[in-house]
Amino acid sequence: MPKPSRKRKRPQDGISSPIKAAYAFRSISAARLLRCFVVGWLSISVLLATEYRGEVTFNGLPVPGAAVMARHGGKILLRITNRNGIYSFHDLAEGEWSVQVEMAGFATVKQDVAITTKMPVAHWELKLLPLTQVKAARPVQELEQTTPNALLINGSVNNGASSPFAQAPVFGNHRPGGRGLYNGGIGMILGNSALDAQPFSLTGQRTPKPSYNDLTGLATIGGPLRIPHLLRNGPNVFAAYQWTRDRDSTIDSALMPTTAERNSIPPSVISPQALALLRYYPLPNFDGGSRYNYQVPIVSPAHQDALQSRFNQRIGNKDQIYGGFGFLSTRTDAPNLFDFTDTTDLLGMKASIHWSHRLNRGLFLNLGYQFSRFATRVKPYFADRENVSGDAGITGNDQSPVNWGPPSLTFAGGIAGLADGLPKFDRNQTGAVSYSMLWQHGGHNFQFGGSFRREEFNYLSQQDPRGSFLFSDFTNFLLGVPDTSSIAFGNADKYFRESVYDAYFNDDWRISPDFTLNAGLRWEYGAPITELYNRLVNLDIVPGFSAVAPVLASDPIGPLTGRRYPNSLLRPDKAGFEPRVGIAWRPLPASSLIVRAGYGVYDNTSVYQTIYTQLAQQPPLSKTLSVQNSPGNPLTLADGFKASPSITPNTFAIDPNFRVGYAQEWRLSVQRDLPGSLQLLVSYLGIKGTRGLQEFLPNTYPIGTVNPCPACPAGYVYLASNGNSTREAGSIELRRRLHSGFTATVTYTFAKAIDDDASLGGQGALLSSQPTQGANTQNAIQISAPPTASSAIVAQNWLNLSAERSLSSFDQRHLLSLQMQYTTGMGLAGGTLLSGWRGALFKEWTFATEITAGSGLPETPIYLAAVQGTGVTGTIRPDYTGAPLYAAPAGFSLNPEAYDPPAPGQWGNAGRNSITGPVQFTLNASAGRTFRVGDHLHLDLRVDATNALNHVTYTAWNTTINNAQFGLPVSADAMRSIRTTLRLRF
Repeated sequence: MPKPSRKRKRPQDGISSPIKAAYAFRSISAARLLRCFVVGWLSISVLLATEYRGEVTFNGLPVPGAAVMARHGGKILLRITNRNGIYSFHDLAEGEWSVQVEMAGFATVKQDVAITTKMPVAHWELKLLPLTQVKAARPVQELEQTTPNALLINGSVNNGASSPFAQAPVFGNHRPGGRGLYNGGIGMILGNSALDAQPFSLTGQRTPKPSYNDLTGLATIGGPLRIPHLLRNGPNVFAAYQWTRDRDSTIDSALMPTTAERNSIPPSVISPQALALLRYYPLPNFDGGSRYNYQVPIVSPAHQDALQSRFNQRIGNKDQIYGGFGFLSTRTDAPNLFDFTDTTDLLGMKASIHWSHRLNRGLFLNLGYQFSRFATRVKPYFADRENVSGDAGITGNDQSPVNWGPPSLTFAGGIAGLADGLPKFDRNQTGAVSYSMLWQHGGHNFQFGGSFRREEFNYLSQQDPRGSFLFSDFTNFLLGVPDTSSIAFGNADKYFRESVYDAYFNDDWRISPDFTLNAGLRWEYGAPITELYNRLVNLDIVPGFSAVAPVLASDPIGPLTGRRYPNSLLRPDKAGFEPRVGIAWRPLPASSLIVRAGYGVYDNTSVYQTIYTQLAQQPPLSKTLSVQNSPGNPLTLADGFKASPSITPNTFAIDPNFRVGYAQEWRLSVQRDLPGSLQLLVSYLGIKGTRGLQEFLPNTYPIGTVNPCPACPAGYVYLASNGNSTREAGSIELRRRLHSGFTATVTYTFAKAIDDDASLGGQGALLSSQPTQGANTQNAIQISAPPTASSAIVAQNWLNLSAERSLSSFDQRHLLSLQMQYTTGMGLAGGTLLSGWRGALFKEWTFATEITAGSGLPETPIYLAAVQGTGVTGTIRPDYTGAPLYAAPAGFSLNPEAYDPPAPGQWGNAGRNSITGPVQFTLNASAGRTFRVGDHLHLDLRVDATNALNHVTYTAWNTTINNAQFGLPVSADAMRSIRTTLRLRF
């Protein structure tokens, strides 16, 4: 057989251009109930993918008896496809393997494959050789010579198979007990508090470590579905089930009212409502001064059951049907400092089915349908248990049994706020259809398609049914005199509907062996949300914000301006055209140097959901207010939820011409192979965000100033789409390919991000990734909980929005990451760390570590007080005194002398995000090995250590200057925890 020609590696192999990896818009999800789910699915992803499997076909039909050879270094493995054209390799070392498929009469197929811990099923399509090239099959002796010490086929040499000295059969048609058609495994992940480190204490006080056990059970099965006498050639199916019983242990610290503070005023003047609420505050359990005096361990249990399944069925040689089903059930308890325990139940499912059809040699069609549904139910501790507000004599809030409980209390001085969760029962449902086609013509790969998605958000919840109070000091609380109050309840059931469309066209054009152009255009449109019964309210606002009036979706004509609004109250934005282009170029044909570049535009079509949640909670549909205590509107704990004549009852409004934000992204990278199995990648990324969210408070003024427009309406937040953002990042990555059992990757990134957006900070809504393709063609189903939105940042001065431009709160200037993996000797000739029986003990172990170190994230200094003319707090910034901010006294991380309350009549001059938070550092490690138990049984052992060095990393500083904990850490990341995984595979 003539030696197969070596094809030059295409420069587009491994390309990561904006055409194939776009930015999606993310949102903050701090819900503790999802932590167990995320960890579980990461674990199952690692455990399930332990072999490299493939399928060899000709014209869509399986090819049995094909030889599949895998080479890596000096090691060679051989497999023969079964009658279904299937082969599998077990426990291949990670790295580059050369895989070659041979079959008599067919052209040899060869490809380099990067073996990782999670490998998809490979598909090899053979092509017949011309008659002039068809020769006899390679002699077995030649095959044997190319694979020394690799295998010996029974009967391939004269080994006296019929004699008493016959060699035991290794493989072949007569192999006894051959590998079955099915594979699977069972396993468990174990954790115990005895192996975990003590949770970190912010106070330095020693608190007993809670005792707990963590257990996760895993089970997988895969293979062809066959039912005797009913189904002979059923689809290939795979199913995985995960059962988790987990505990999350933390230590919470707080400042509780002391006995002296409780008795600071005569009992006769203490408000009865304050006395009733004060009984829920525990006494301090240690003497910590004015910072902290109370600390308790918190254990949050979480239970989860998850099922993942998929199937694949070929029909003839042109059609294929595939899809999957996933199920998730999570139950969590969330206790707090006050020993209130809220429960959350999440139930979700997702299913998909796809039909793939080959129209001709170069034209392929894919149609798909997906359906998902999530239900979330939260039950607070006091719901249907105790009417705290009613018994205390607090009026004006919702006192129905489901909303029983205390109002939220916030103290500017640092005393722990009293709060309990809010009830809700949300059911979200999505149905989607997708269409895509692939046309291979010449050097072009044309892709075009589109999808339609109908989303339903059914909410049974309210924003603040029990109300909230803010007190500047504890004495005012005892007197029952709040500084501000807010409330929002009514119209609890909401039925939102949204339609989302997209269409795309893309051409992957191989202009030459050294140059590839990838260009396309995508259109996305997310229609503004409507409510099933038109229960939405916005404000009809005249120019200059001098007058406002509610406008309802049921009667969408502005009472002041006479404008006609759509029933969504927002005008649609259909101009979501997103051009994208990327190139891959090898400037020197004989060199490994590859240059990649790209540009793309990406829209934020998922922006509407949180907006409409607020539009549905406005008068006259519900009771909302956010007011300040004043002589004209005195507030008390007993009667604190009453509207002020100078403050509009509506607390939220949005520009009816609101536009969807978009981001422009440009990339450039240069890749080059270096000696010593090294590869260098230098890249640059730039992003420009436009039409970001901005929120401000019209007609507000600084403390100490006379109201310049007493007749102008105030007290509501106004949302517009005038924000902008930029981010630029340069990175250097050095990678050592797997060689001699060792591989590593080190990456350094230098970046800077600036914005004046309300919700971009912390999330990077316009600076994240989203898919570029319109149709999801993956046959795996992965369940994740619906996203939750981040709270927006309201501008300090509504007349000077440019003053909000600052470093983004996700701006991490320096980031260094390192991943390393070492595998000890393998096989008879492999080296080990030790010799003798110790060497045997340490053979075939894989050790891995991941280290991440980064500079701190920006934070904003806050002076906690009400914005004049409203009940809104948290937007006023202090004055910077010029004192060194980080020259902090002992025990502090920030200098309290660096800030003062803003001067009377002035807004604070301290910049937004002008404080640098604590340095970030993580080090995780793992060790694992596979033990061969029998011919078809393997036992996997893996030990994972999170925060292996038990290093304390603070999450953020307290930046409220009139808080007793200013300059102290807010919390710390989890300390070291160890999990052991055992899995038996067959």
